[in-house]
Amino acid sequence: MRNIRPLLAAIVAALTFATAVLFAAAPASAHDVAESTAPANGATVAEVPASVSITFSNRPLAIGSGVTVTAGGENWADGAVEIVDNVVTQKLRPGAPAGEFTVVWRVVSSDSHPIEGTFTFTATAGSTTAGTGSGAASPSASASSASVPTAGTAAPGTGNNEPATDASQPFPWSIVGFAVVALGLLIFLGVTARKKLAATGDSEGENPAE
Repeated sequence: MRNIRPLLAAIVAALTFATAVLFAAAPASAHDVAESTAPANGATVAEVPASVSITFSNRPLAIGSGVTVTAGGENWADGAVEIVDNVVTQKLRPGAPAGEFTVVWRVVSSDSHPIEGTFTFTATAGSTTAGTGSGAASPSASASSASVPTAGTAAPGTGNNEPATDASQPFPWSIVGFAVVALGLLIFLGVTARKKLAATGDSEGENPAE
């Protein structure tokens, strides 16, 4: 029995270590979230802004990012997105009309998982000039920034040309890896303990008490 106690203690220690590692790794698997947009979701601005932006909880990766800004059945996004720190900005082409705009964004989170979302705003006037656009957003537009309540799946037909990837929750491969290692350690300790028990039993059978 004394030979088994160290093995049992090792199994308990392994379980404790595996549990601690799993709980420590869980927060790291969370991907970035959109914290605010400009203009704000559902806001009404005086005129079409020169650009739209989304602020995230962390800096997204530069690859795989895309933003569409649709009004009147036309995408008014101009060029590639710009990422500065944790802010993703998309410029708009000049000549955009007044009306409701739907912004659909898709970026790659800092943990390498794609995330996407959508928001809308309404402009009471179009771009001030057709040649250069509105130049800068109106004060109401630049001040409009609020939490994004719809930072999940993009609206069908308004996202990128490639199929949208499900970004509801990234699969926690790191946690699975730790769990596999912990399980392998427990199996090894269990097999070793069983062999120890068998060896102890054989030893007692070969040397019966006189």
